[in-house]
Amino acid sequence: MLHLFEDGGDPAADAVLAAMFEARKRVFVDLLGWDVPVLAGRFEVDQFDDPHARYLVLTDSNGRHLGSARLLDTTRPHILGELYPELCEDEVPSGPGIAEITRFCLDRRLRARERLMVRNQLVSALVDHALAAGIQRYTGVAEMGWLQQILSFGWICRPLGLPQTIDGTLLGALAIEIGPDTPSLLARAGIYQPVATVIGERRHAA
Repeated sequence: MLHLFEDGGDPAADAVLAAMFEARKRVFVDLLGWDVPVLAGRFEVDQFDDPHARYLVLTDSNGRHLGSARLLDTTRPHILGELYPELCEDEVPSGPGIAEITRFCLDRRLRARERLMVRNQLVSALVDHALAAGIQRYTGVAEMGWLQQILSFGWICRPLGLPQTIDGTLLGALAIEIGPDTPSLLARAGIYQPVATVIGERRHAA
């Protein structure tokens, strides 16, 4: 099940959001060792988790976190523009039809087969959301291993500049073009797996 939150993230506001922030802490702080803020010893929350952030959260039928991603409006402060503009050969892409994908998180408790399924569902959800919300392009910053995966998904995707080593990690920036043919491009690569979406109390098929 996919949950869409469009009014920012507050760990105390919703059990699904709380589970997402806890999963982010387990992945980005405990596993990867990122030097990012932790709230109450449980939740990974940074300055971009403001009322303008949007979240896509995949859960099982019991509300257990499976995977999630945060979307930032590029007309406002966002990670590529604020922290890593040097990764772009030209100007940082921004505008009302461009959103930044951040905190793409697959739960640490998933087994290998589950991770692949959840990854594909989350990528598919990002595309379906973009088409519904009028987003024509996604941008993002990724470590090299994840960047190579993203480039191989079959969609129209390009690096924004040469990867650079920053604080000991090789990072690259990319842009993903979203259009009506994107789901079929992902399907050809075996990626596209749409899921049902919950928005508040309303449920519809993606």
